[in-house]
Amino acid sequence: QVQLVESGGGLVQAGGSLKLSCAASALTSSRYSMAWFRQAPRKEREFVAAITWSGGVAPYADSVKGRFTISRDNAKNTVSLQMNSLSPEDTAVYYCAARPGGYLPLTSREYNYWGQGTQVTVSS
Repeated sequence: QVQLVESGGGLVQAGGSLKLSCAASALTSSRYSMAWFRQAPRKEREFVAAITWSGGVAPYADSVKGRFTISRDNAKNTVSLQMNSLSPEDTAVYYCAARPGGYLPLTSREYNYWGQGTQVTVSS
């Protein structure tokens, strides 16, 4: 059973930075693509970033382009999201997701496994 556990969320002032991490367990020899989504109150869950096993990256969401960077460490089974220049609009619960294979869909329904989420709050 694949388990994803996010960490690194918290409260930060506008303009600050946070780094989220997602630890994946039970990802065996299959190649998994990993992604970050976020969901703000009263909004749909939205795509943020995604990365293949080999490090290929999907286009970032326009709202985070140039500020967020996704990376992964296959040896440690972790994926990270470095978030810089944060604004109150980035406030949301951030979710880690995984799916087998090298495809990088941008829709949440295409991912098989999900973490419980970590709250990011950016104050103005």
